[in-house]
Amino acid sequence: MSIEFIERHSTVTQLKESQRAMAGPAFRAAAVRVRVPATSANLGPGFDALGLALGLYDDVVVRVADSGLHIDIAGEGSETLPRDESHLLVRSLRTAFDLLGGQPRGLEIVCANRIPHGRGLGSSSAAICAGIVAARAVTIGGEARLDDTALLELATEIEGHPDNVAACLLGGFTLSWMESGAARAIRMEPNSSIVPVVFVPGKPVLTETARGLLPRNVPHVDAAVNAGRAALLVEALTRRPELLLPATEDRLHQEYRAPAMPESAALVERLRADGVPAVISGAGPTVMALADPGTADKVSHLAGEGWAANRLDLDAQGASVLPLAP
Repeated sequence: MSIEFIERHSTVTQLKESQRAMAGPAFRAAAVRVRVPATSANLGPGFDALGLALGLYDDVVVRVADSGLHIDIAGEGSETLPRDESHLLVRSLRTAFDLLGGQPRGLEIVCANRIPHGRGLGSSSAAICAGIVAARAVTIGGEARLDDTALLELATEIEGHPDNVAACLLGGFTLSWMESGAARAIRMEPNSSIVPVVFVPGKPVLTETARGLLPRNVPHVDAAVNAGRAALLVEALTRRPELLLPATEDRLHQEYRAPAMPESAALVERLRADGVPAVISGAGPTVMALADPGTADKVSHLAGEGWAANRLDLDAQGASVLPLAP
């Protein structure tokens, strides 16, 4: 099991102060292409801490233009997302450019979206990470001005919590936390035999709605069970997947959120009763099962009508700058 630790060397606050003294940035003439994965957070007991990067991707191409802002969107959200400065991707680009020393005169952006929106698969985190990674990539010397540690902290500042953005940036299986106001994360290698199967319902559930159902206090015994299960889940996801069923037991959030997604809660209960490790993905309503190569196809047919079942790979790369497609 390989582990990568993201240390905090410089904070976003320090960067905001130091960028005033930096000369304005220069930008690449060529466009850059960024690919970002879907993510599943919580994974049962790892509430707001654990995340898994999935092999389902959004692609974004960004080019610095002479003036204006032009956005082209294909796929998920093409009929509903704004095409102006209010777009989350654009806001993330602008925030990153401020830290990099200044704004370009214009931007041309093309989005190919495949991650479902409002389904608990990290679409907002993908937009945030795509924006800040693209801003760094299109800025000459961007990596020196905005290092990987600062990327994680900036993405967390925009998103509000680090679980999804850590998995999106780093890939693999991540454990993230806040320390002295700064986001930190550990990346681990998930066991290669694990095959995620996601069941995506037709209707979204707002993250704010799901969070609003959580109680301010929980029984001590439930907190103790979750702490043990979260620790066990690290072992199960990396080395002993045969322990995934007990390791994905949760008592902190899924039951409380069930009224907002009764069909999802019922599917999780049914799958687990059949011995399939299943959880609500993020804030829901997508359900994720952690199968293996021998059972994934069978598992993908267990939900029935009303669900889009997708057998996915694990993503090992995280947010990546790729060559432009020919």
